[in-house]
Amino acid sequence: MTKGKLYVVATPIGNLEDITFRAISTLKDVAFVLAEDTRESKKLFDRYDIKTQLISYRDQNHLAMMDKIKEKLDMGLDLALISDAGTPLISDPGYKLVNTLRELEYEVISIPGASALIAALSISGLPTDKFLFLGFLPKSNERRKKLVEKYIDDDVTLVIYESPKRLMKLLDLMEEIFSKECNCFLAKDISKLREESIYGSIEDVVSLLRERDFENSPHGEYVAIFSNK
Repeated sequence: MTKGKLYVVATPIGNLEDITFRAISTLKDVAFVLAEDTRESKKLFDRYDIKTQLISYRDQNHLAMMDKIKEKLDMGLDLALISDAGTPLISDPGYKLVNTLRELEYEVISIPGASALIAALSISGLPTDKFLFLGFLPKSNERRKKLVEKYIDDDVTLVIYESPKRLMKLLDLMEEIFSKECNCFLAKDISKLREESIYGSIEDVVSLLRERDFENSPHGEYVAIFSNK
């Protein structure tokens, strides 16, 4: 019997219309959909009348789920993996699953679509020929600093995901490591109602946020991009 395939499906990062026809048809056609948060994914499924059963899958229950997943694939059933928003595995769960299935020689297929990383880079105005994605940095200030300092001389654009509560600390750190003149781009709430982008030197961006009293009312989801070029 032919084994089933795992489809890694990108879903919207904000506006529910940011999904491909192929992604919708795939989610309708597979036997089950592995979702990071089934309650969150249900909103998307209701919008597009997707009736496929949702099953909770996270890194924390990977071992408990693996035998069941392999059983379904060995029965010839196709499955899909989605995260709450965007492309799975990009600072989201899924690596353990894809890695395990690759090692066992199951077929894994990408259904490409939205990604906050690529969306922010494409409108940043900063160099995109060579960039490094660091995802979410460690919470420890010392570890964050050591990680960023490793790339200070690499002449690459750095892309970082950051929470609003730590955004100002990140900007202060980057200003300390690079310079006030280092180019910075912030993409906030991409594809959502409160979407906003801020471009300028780190000094200018920090000044703008402090004028808004951002530290006392942090909000939004941020992709922060930095370049010394």
